[in-house]
Amino acid sequence: MSSPLWTLDEIVAATGARVGSGFRQATGASIDTRTLEPGDLYFAIKGDVHDGHDFVPAALEKGASGAVVSEEKAPAFASDKLIVVPDVLEAMRRLGRAARQRTNARIVAITGSVGKTGTKEAMRLALSRQGATHASVASYNNHWGVPLTLSRMPRETEFGIFEIGMNHAHEILPLTAMVRPHVAVITTIEPVHIEFFPSLWGIADAKGEIFSGIEPGGTAVINRDSPYFERMKAHALASRAGRVVSFGEHEAADIRAERILVKPDQSIVEARVFGQLVTYRIATAGRHIALNSLSVLAASHALGADLAQVALSFAELKPPVGRGERTMLSVGDDGALLIDESYNANPASMRAALANLGAVELGRQARRLAVLGDMKELGEKGPSLHEELAEAVEANRIDLVFAAGPLMKNLVDRLPKAKVALHAETSADLVDAVCAAIRPGDAVTVKGSLSMKMALVVKALKERYGASPSAHALKG
Repeated sequence: MSSPLWTLDEIVAATGARVGSGFRQATGASIDTRTLEPGDLYFAIKGDVHDGHDFVPAALEKGASGAVVSEEKAPAFASDKLIVVPDVLEAMRRLGRAARQRTNARIVAITGSVGKTGTKEAMRLALSRQGATHASVASYNNHWGVPLTLSRMPRETEFGIFEIGMNHAHEILPLTAMVRPHVAVITTIEPVHIEFFPSLWGIADAKGEIFSGIEPGGTAVINRDSPYFERMKAHALASRAGRVVSFGEHEAADIRAERILVKPDQSIVEARVFGQLVTYRIATAGRHIALNSLSVLAASHALGADLAQVALSFAELKPPVGRGERTMLSVGDDGALLIDESYNANPASMRAALANLGAVELGRQARRLAVLGDMKELGEKGPSLHEELAEAVEANRIDLVFAAGPLMKNLVDRLPKAKVALHAETSADLVDAVCAAIRPGDAVTVKGSLSMKMALVVKALKERYGASPSAHALKG
């Protein structure tokens, strides 16, 4: 029988909490009663919208082993399973630091403007074949997501994989200090959250903060193709990293892609890892996916993992929901392909999604449909960055564009009128038109920033036409 995640004594030692007589141990940790499992320790975090203290009774009713609450709110609850602390979020941070302190796991931290979650999932898949692996759930990469992920890490963990994100400068510093990675990865630098930075150089500096927490002698993994490579490398050299490893298509990259073949349903990569040829198949289409797989090879190499097993694991790498998941819709005899990219969007990922749609092989009468929502947090460059997507629409032979949001008006105005199916204010306003437009053999991609709620279109298409996961794209 596995040991508990946290004992009473460990929690007291880490947080200094006052613990009720009904608490004994925790087998997990949670901040959300909707996903809480019996035995979880519930942290009553105060968020932007909800105060977790409002859900303490529900958490205990669902079987939480205990609830971490603030001194201020504790008198409101009649329970002997309270763990009372001055500040709940700080208590979770302390428990996270204690988890990091007690583990012998090899730790990887990943940041970057694009590709953090996909790279984390690829690394989770690869390393889980070689030892007990713990990784961030979904995109838990912020000021509460990172300490929560740390606090959930079992003591028996052999590999820990943490995603670290930011919207502003200096947000990564405290998170990487908690994670203390042996390997720190920066996927790429793009104009994401550019609204909060003076330039892309500022984003490169903010991402470079990840190296400040690296363990002495650790490895910094950096995208050699990025124009900001030297800037990021300078941050790595100023840290305690023992070496810098680069990846990409650049001739000087340590892990170099010599050939990338993107097919409708997969990607084939031939790469050299410090001179050693490695060829592998990824069960996900996309050039950006292939390039990020190189960072997985780099990190795995730094950890001493078996590269042959890592390369083989990519054959099972499926895109997460909202990040390229492919579904066949029951439209006529031929069906229609839905590519769900609705989770989020920025200029780089939008171009990648359009390129993937362009790579789908279609029958003679079939069409490529792009359902696009505004990309947020781009500041004064927002209008021009949307307008510039017209080049990608044309280059990837997109037949019809459905657009939602005021910023997408800039793209619509640049496109030939024959390509614009509809421009509306919200994603909900597109639903009926998109559902009515789909014809047998078509391929449709749905993408936009999370706040645009483009998933509404995906949900409507699946409900109206039925859906089954597709391992292959349409072929002519």
